[in-house]
Amino acid sequence: MIGRLLVRYLKPHWLAVAGVLVFQFLQALGALFLPTLNADIIDNGVAKGDIDYIWRTGLFMLLIAFLQISANIVAIFCASRAAMAMGRDLRSAVFRRVSSFSEREVSRFGAGSLITRNTNDVQQVQMLAQMGMVMLVSAPMLAIGGVIMALRQDVGLSWLIAVAVPVLLVIVGIVVGRMIPLFRSYQGKLDALNRVLREQLTGIRVVRAFVREDIERERFRVANEDMLDTGRRIGNLFVAVFPLASIVMNVTIVGVIWFGGIRIDQGVGDVGTLIAYMAYVMQILMGVIMVSFMTTMIPRAAVCADRIGEVLGTDTSLRIPDAGPETLPEPGRIEFDRVGFAYPGAEQPVLDDVSFAVEPGQTVAIIGSTGAGKTTLVNLVPRLFDVTAGAVRVGGVDVREADPAALWSGIGLVPQRPFLFSGTIRSNLEFGREGATDDEMWRALEIAQAAGFVRELPDGLDAPISQGGTNVSGGQRQRLSIARAIIHEPHTLVFDDSFSALDLATDARLRRALWTELPEVTKLVVAQRVSTITDAGRIIVLDDGRVVGDGTHDELLETSETYREIVASQLGAEAQA
Repeated sequence: MIGRLLVRYLKPHWLAVAGVLVFQFLQALGALFLPTLNADIIDNGVAKGDIDYIWRTGLFMLLIAFLQISANIVAIFCASRAAMAMGRDLRSAVFRRVSSFSEREVSRFGAGSLITRNTNDVQQVQMLAQMGMVMLVSAPMLAIGGVIMALRQDVGLSWLIAVAVPVLLVIVGIVVGRMIPLFRSYQGKLDALNRVLREQLTGIRVVRAFVREDIERERFRVANEDMLDTGRRIGNLFVAVFPLASIVMNVTIVGVIWFGGIRIDQGVGDVGTLIAYMAYVMQILMGVIMVSFMTTMIPRAAVCADRIGEVLGTDTSLRIPDAGPETLPEPGRIEFDRVGFAYPGAEQPVLDDVSFAVEPGQTVAIIGSTGAGKTTLVNLVPRLFDVTAGAVRVGGVDVREADPAALWSGIGLVPQRPFLFSGTIRSNLEFGREGATDDEMWRALEIAQAAGFVRELPDGLDAPISQGGTNVSGGQRQRLSIARAIIHEPHTLVFDDSFSALDLATDARLRRALWTELPEVTKLVVAQRVSTITDAGRIIVLDDGRVVGDGTHDELLETSETYREIVASQLGAEAQA
């Protein structure tokens, strides 16, 4: 997977990659020739007292060193550009894929894990790409080229290289083999830590309300210590590579000096050759160490690449049709045709054989006990999920066959947990329809019963909104979300228990404004409070995922036992009279 990701996302930046390869080749080539020139100065200049030769060769060596430095700078610059661009493209690809996921896929991975995969995991692959390009040419060339040049200098000492290199490779192989499972475990523990932290930040009010700070601190400490323990074990292995490599390198250099000195004493070698041979041995071992450093990075990057590939390789359960109708022939009409829905792995379906139709402009309320399937039902309308049986038709077209833009442009959804984006009230309303005028915004706010508190804010429409809308109350957040849906100008408004945070008076005024100001808009209302839906033109009663009642409030009081039980539990037995 790591190879496929690197090839796929570095390919568009081939020019920068080519620049890295060329300039790293030049840098390594210069490094291979410098020890030979140094040996020539000692043997042909210093030994013979030829000062001119020393100056000429020395200046030539300085020129090569300068070119080396320049080539290395350009190579690192190109590698950084290519790696950063690859990271950008990879993050964009992951984001686009996650954006196409339905609730089913998001729940499968978890929000915390998806965030980690698109940040930390991509960063690990990006770092490998950058370091890999920098060392891709120079390390093998220094190692292989160093062997060739060392043999040209003195074949008699080659057995030292034949011993040192395999020993170094065995050490690296053992370390890398032990690091791979640890890195996989580390990334899982990082997901767990992010999940705990995200839960605690999101639910901070609940934590404080139930005085659970100490318990939550302990949860975080356990997850943190667990990650620390795995990280420490990885770090111990990682740092062990370099001391062991240094031992092998230094022992090899001592061996070169020892046995090279013997050969000079026997008259079969000279000082310049010995110095050049030492330099080449250093280059060989440095090349192997550079490769070793890369191999210690590869396991973690490979694990991260697998996790990224898992996201990129997951297709959304919401299949987008190749060519659907660009407009809906019957705007505002909704039909449930023998609909069934079951979550993956569930023993029983959430919805079973649900059938009813909603005509354009009609207000239909859906009520039922907790777990009856109300939210699941309305989430099928904007196609947040796909049915597992039957069909949902919006505007006369099966939602699975409709063009997504045509479907979503005609639906205004106010979810059960309203969410506002960081910015201003204006920017949140423009999220519903970009380019909306101030008059249109104020009209939507008036209908949503939010204009009063917005006018009281110092900046009005430009009042700041924090992430999630945490700087406004729950009722204000609901009303702003309703205004955002209204300004979208949809054919259908879907309210998923969107009035629960409102007091009864505000609830009544809001519903009255919706019914009178938007008579042509179809309204699908999920509610827990009976008082919210008594004036609805039609009420659907759900129980265990099935329709057990369909009619007006008065009709259901006479025909539906389930509805009577709900009314009795909320309004008292006298409300049935």
